[in-house]
Amino acid sequence: MGLSQALSTAMSGLRATQASIALVGSNVANAETPGYTKKTVNQVAGQTGEFGSSVLINGVNRQLDDYLQTQIRTETSGAAYADTRSTYLQNLQSVYGNPDDTGTIEDAYNKFLTAIQGLSTSPDSQSARIGVVNAAQTMAQQLNATSAGIQSLRANAETGINDSISTANNALTQIASINNQLQANGQTDASTAALLDQRDQYITQLSSLMDIRTVTNNLNQVTVFTNSGVQLVGTEAAKLSFNPQGTVTPNTLYNSNPAQSNVGTITITFPHGGSYDMVSTNSIRSGKIAAYLELRDNTLVKAQTQIDQFAASMASALSDKTTAGTAAPASVAPQAGYDLDLSGLQSGNVIHVTYKDNTTGVTHNLSIVRVDDPSVLPLGNNATVDPNDEVLGVDFSGGMSSVLSQLNGALGSSASLQFSNPSGSTLRVLDDGAANRSDVTAASVTTTISSLSSGNPQLPLFTDNGGLYTGAITANGSEMTGLAARISVNTALLGDPSRTIVFSTNPQTAAGDTTRSDFMLSQLQNGAYTYSPTTGLGTTGAPFKGTLLNFAKQFISQQGEAATSAKQLADGQDVVLNTLQNKMSATSGVNIDDEMAHLLALQNAYSANARVMSSIKQMYDTLMQSM
Repeated sequence: MGLSQALSTAMSGLRATQASIALVGSNVANAETPGYTKKTVNQVAGQTGEFGSSVLINGVNRQLDDYLQTQIRTETSGAAYADTRSTYLQNLQSVYGNPDDTGTIEDAYNKFLTAIQGLSTSPDSQSARIGVVNAAQTMAQQLNATSAGIQSLRANAETGINDSISTANNALTQIASINNQLQANGQTDASTAALLDQRDQYITQLSSLMDIRTVTNNLNQVTVFTNSGVQLVGTEAAKLSFNPQGTVTPNTLYNSNPAQSNVGTITITFPHGGSYDMVSTNSIRSGKIAAYLELRDNTLVKAQTQIDQFAASMASALSDKTTAGTAAPASVAPQAGYDLDLSGLQSGNVIHVTYKDNTTGVTHNLSIVRVDDPSVLPLGNNATVDPNDEVLGVDFSGGMSSVLSQLNGALGSSASLQFSNPSGSTLRVLDDGAANRSDVTAASVTTTISSLSSGNPQLPLFTDNGGLYTGAITANGSEMTGLAARISVNTALLGDPSRTIVFSTNPQTAAGDTTRSDFMLSQLQNGAYTYSPTTGLGTTGAPFKGTLLNFAKQFISQQGEAATSAKQLADGQDVVLNTLQNKMSATSGVNIDDEMAHLLALQNAYSANARVMSSIKQMYDTLMQSM
């Protein structure tokens, strides 16, 4: 019995050593295989007879640090998010160009100002007039090109989301398949360990697309959730879908209301029914997909808003005329107020009324915005950029009687103001004549000049795709949205550059008159304007104010700083991820030197076990010979 026991023990040692040598061979062969983890045999002692113990193989171990793996997945999501944003912001910076380069918004604007300065110096020069028109065309084309560049980046982000969803669905399907292949035997053999390696690779791939967390049960099956708690896969995979909307333009924007959204959204459909919008619920917060969504719906939309605001302010600075109201006749006493001529009022133009509430002592700045599409009413106070404005949108499509009804209905009792139409297109606004109620202290109307020879220095030099830009608000949104893509030089001015100087034909503008060119230069070089906080500059309570050039420099500088910060963040995130990956490689990867040293030890063990078996054979032979 003693020799049999010894032989059995030696054979178990040989089997264990052979298994270990096989794993060493596998480790060495896969030393450079991505996602491969070092494997070792799990050996336990087994009772053999009355003396000693044999060795049993109890599965295959993966040399894996679960905590480190979780950290790597988290940092993979963060790095993918940061790298994607950095790449796009660098590309956006390339669209804007360096401030000192030619072919930039700032360069085109400075050359435009220089051309106007030259025109004021030589107003009768045909070449100077043509130079202004050409410089204006270059300015418009630069805005067109910048808008096209921004929308190209948004389209790329939309495509990136679509591709990422396809990759994510494949990963989810593979994870579910591997979960179902795992056996519930509580052990891990070599094939199971290989499956776990494959599954980890798919999970890591998924973590680069979105932020995830995992839960593993006692059967080695893993359930994957987003960090927001949405289950993606277990033994069955959910299905992600994306509905790209084709061409991306400044007017194709995301809205949580599907009826108003015209870019794609991500929907998850669960295996046993039910679905969930992952964009409106902010279910994906990191990884490439989150970065694409942030870029498409916020960062690049804000960039478009900046150049749209620049284009709108530039066009309006030259074409808008504000006319103060005339005092109402004495015959209306004791009431007092102003008469306003609305003959040139266009959709989007504004009537300004300032009145003081004598009861509270508060002065109100009322902006009455002409609206021709009643579906957009009521307007919010953000319809104008002045935070002190109280905005009232009025539908003008029904004529003056309807306008009066709306104004008196909205302000008659609350503000004690009275509106009437004494004649033609005149709007009269009066207080109630009572000293303790309200006083109208000022009134004016801002209209957009539509003619090049109206007798005013204002002119519609820039148009909205050939039409007058008035800042109209319709069911499609604000006219300002996408203006940089549509802005162009007035075709009438292209045909007659003399209108850069000649602003009146009856009487004829005198030779050498620089009224119009001086006006244009003053408006574009020195005029200070207020810009919407949706541009990312200023706040609702304190919007950014400054010249057009200051505004351009500010948002271009802001984009440059954002690109630099994003690059630094991405570099830092990559360093963290690389550090963790190196640490994982050191603990879970294959070290050839270690494997060779282990192989030498296994060779010695194999030889020793073989020597034991050889000795036992000799003992058996001796025993047989003596019988």
